Amino acid sequence: MAEVLIKAEGVTDPDYGCPPLERPIEEHISKGVINLDKPSGPTSHEIDSWVRGILGVKKTGHGGTLDPKVTGILPIGIDRATRVIQLLLGAEKEYVCLMRLHRKVNEPKIHDIFHEFQGRIFQTPPLKAAVKRELRVRKIYNVDVLETEEGQQVLFRIECEAGTYIRKYCHDIGEALGCGAHMAELRRIRVGPFCEDETLTTLQDLKDAYQFWREDEDELFLRKCIMPMEEAVEHIPKIFIRDSAVDAICHGADLAVGGIVCLNDNIKEKDDVVIKTIKGELVASGESLKTSEEIFTANKGIMVNIKKVFMEAETYPKMWK
Repeated sequence: MAEVLIKAEGVTDPDYGCPPLERPIEEHISKGVINLDKPSGPTSHEIDSWVRGILGVKKTGHGGTLDPKVTGILPIGIDRATRVIQLLLGAEKEYVCLMRLHRKVNEPKIHDIFHEFQGRIFQTPPLKAAVKRELRVRKIYNVDVLETEEGQQVLFRIECEAGTYIRKYCHDIGEALGCGAHMAELRRIRVGPFCEDETLTTLQDLKDAYQFWREDEDELFLRKCIMPMEEAVEHIPKIFIRDSAVDAICHGADLAVGGIVCLNDNIKEKDDVVIKTIKGELVASGESLKTSEEIFTANKGIMVNIKKVFMEAETYPKMWK
């Protein structure tokens, strides 16, 4: 976990803004994300539609499409959080996959081939992919063969770069083994900061929680199913800013060094970063123009080129000219 560099004293006014976990329930929903456990069968877009219907909201969006038969983590953003969920599209993914070989292969050879298919690999997207079919490089951070059965069924866990096609990965493993292979089952177990923990929510959990709120005015279960949108950017380096700098950024200004209170120590030049208030609210995202050390020691200048603004203007008072 990144350490925090304290650049200046941070004082925040309790009359403005609100810590994410203390938002009123209606605002909590409209700025919420769901760590949804997608079942096998429906498309990711159908899941979006069902969540909109359950919550009665205008807009939802998912972070990383899953094929209909694939299960597992499908982050869903609600209303204002739909733009935030886009920051998950480039996040690391982790899957558990059952691969079937088309003939028996001895276990040592299987392990050897998987070892070769780590690090940087080449992939051409499959015919059904909604992207241009051209050779691409993707990084496999780690792959573990968990179990093999009868020399034909292989259960493995894989951590990979966004945009890696596991179905194609299985096909290429089969080609390298000289026997052919296909993906039999697949479950996604992590997307960036979202994983299989106590926040994982089913559609039925969500529907029940919403009914508890509507019929019994009990918010507890709905707040467990829906998290603040800030949870969707936990994997991205952060910069915290003064109250006086917030509204200027909401109106399109880039972030100058004078507005910075503290920041993570792992920021590199051209890294994606997120901008937060001292209360922890997400304000914007952008590209860092300097490293953490350079930002920490700078006395003047623009430090972050703001790309997307998530907070509504005038949430904090105007303190700029």
